[in-house]
Amino acid sequence: MKMRSFAASVALLFFGSISLAQTAKDANELTSLLNEFLAGASANDVKIHDRFWADDLIYTRSAGVRTTKPELMNNLRNAAPRKPDDPKTVYSAEEIQIHQYGEAAVVAFKLVASTTKNSTTEVLNYLNTGTFLKRNGIWQAVAWQSTAVPRSAPTSAPK
Repeated sequence: MKMRSFAASVALLFFGSISLAQTAKDANELTSLLNEFLAGASANDVKIHDRFWADDLIYTRSAGVRTTKPELMNNLRNAAPRKPDDPKTVYSAEEIQIHQYGEAAVVAFKLVASTTKNSTTEVLNYLNTGTFLKRNGIWQAVAWQSTAVPRSAPTSAPK
């Protein structure tokens, strides 16, 4: 009897957390934040990076290198100014999925990086997953994982 009660409790907890995640009451706010960030990141906007990333960020880049917000911000601030003939990269998000757990949320999406140089555009895709916390009414990314998608690989499981 105790085992059945325990199993029922675990099932209730599991299915309850699934329904909580699927509602994502702040999905519009998080999607707007993501799109605003990607537009700013396309222009190397230091202010949008500072707003988006939490001070205690743990970021694992697609190259397999872990970094922090201070390192990321230092690289942005010390980047050479763009020249008119430099390649231009525009970032956008597709297939956005948001699971919210109270004041925490997981945002997963396909990042599309379109780089144009000499009238030629190259498109690369990355699967990104960010963990956000809402502190003092503000959502910020506290953890980030980026994985490069091989050109021939699908970005989602077949249905």
